[in-house]
Amino acid sequence: MNKKSDIIYGIRTVIEAVKSGQHLERVFVQKSLKGDLYKELMLELHQTSTPISKVPSERINKFTKKNHQGVVALISPIQYHSLEHLIPQLYEEGKNPLILILDEITDVRNFGAIARTAECLGVHSLVIPSRGGAQVNEDAVKTSAGAFNYLPVCREQNLLDAARYLQDSGINIIACSEKTKKTLDQMDFTTPTAIIMGSEERGISNELMDLANEIAKVPMSGSIESLNVGVAAGMALYEVQRQRLT
Repeated sequence: MNKKSDIIYGIRTVIEAVKSGQHLERVFVQKSLKGDLYKELMLELHQTSTPISKVPSERINKFTKKNHQGVVALISPIQYHSLEHLIPQLYEEGKNPLILILDEITDVRNFGAIARTAECLGVHSLVIPSRGGAQVNEDAVKTSAGAFNYLPVCREQNLLDAARYLQDSGINIIACSEKTKKTLDQMDFTTPTAIIMGSEERGISNELMDLANEIAKVPMSGSIESLNVGVAAGMALYEVQRQRLT
């Protein structure tokens, strides 16, 4: 259970929090809610890509017994960034963009560890889905060893649209997957690059795989066919650094 100080509740309170720029990790909405104020709330949440969970009233009551009006929100420990603002800024600053797209990484500790490695190895932003991935909660922040304080995170409603935007911005999309013969060292990471890492269970979605400019894998010689996603991400990012620092 989240600490009381980490939540806000009430339809109008949550609406005003979103309008004021407060970043919310997730909003729990009672399934039976209706009305104009409810519609206004949902519009604000969708416009800001805030994750929404529609749940029974019993779930809401576990957060607070006070007059929550069927809505409870978890306050995010970080401030999310806009991909559409971040990428032009990187180019304006003369940087060579390196973006890491996490396709529904669900394990919080994997998520935090990847963020830590990404910050250490020069990633300019993590791109995560608004639904289906691990939350940026206390455990993720702790595992990241403070990386989330320095590494911008962009939360997107549709990763496919985000990847298309990156391509349109001159960024090469590399899917990291064992489903190829090409290895990471055969890729050119000296140009603007986004690397996609897939979920622990199903890997990278077919749609993102089809969109990627290239697919590459970590070269392996053991009997086990796949690596932990956090380890694979670290090895991929090391190869980027090796090429860019040579």
